[in-house]
Amino acid sequence: MAAAPRWRERLFALYFLSHIPITLLIDLQPLLPAGLQPPALTELLQWYAASFRDPLMLQPPEWFKTFVYCEAFLQLPFFPVAFYAFLKGGCKWIRTPAIIYSTHVATTLLPILAHILCHDFSKAELGGPRTQRERLLLLSVYLPYLLIPLLLLFTMLCNPHYSHTEKRKRK
Repeated sequence: MAAAPRWRERLFALYFLSHIPITLLIDLQPLLPAGLQPPALTELLQWYAASFRDPLMLQPPEWFKTFVYCEAFLQLPFFPVAFYAFLKGGCKWIRTPAIIYSTHVATTLLPILAHILCHDFSKAELGGPRTQRERLLLLSVYLPYLLIPLLLLFTMLCNPHYSHTEKRKRK
């Protein structure tokens, strides 16, 4: 059976490895009480939000916080497992967890991208993207977190290495 292209497994490994510090240092900040984060991390988050005009990270609506909770309690524990599986390569057991992960992430990214593209930020306190260029810039930050999970889903469903059916022994 054909193995998954090694470049994809390396991409997935890098994706999951890079996601660990991003989640711990940036993404989870909206869930922490004010003053609990180190000032350097707060400044980093404020720089990011100002540079990319991302109001979701500084004043997250409740629907967005639910996605961050999912990232903290469902996705974060999966990141090192997925990193190991794709770094090692050829781990067929990652198929079902990767399908669940990629489907979940793609589902959560759709409302975020729709919010970025369609929301009227002109009345928002912290602002947000107001021009098409600013919307596309912010979109470029979130889009890889949709595209890579979709590639992962496609790989898990369509690559013969991962999508094989096991033959059961007959008694």
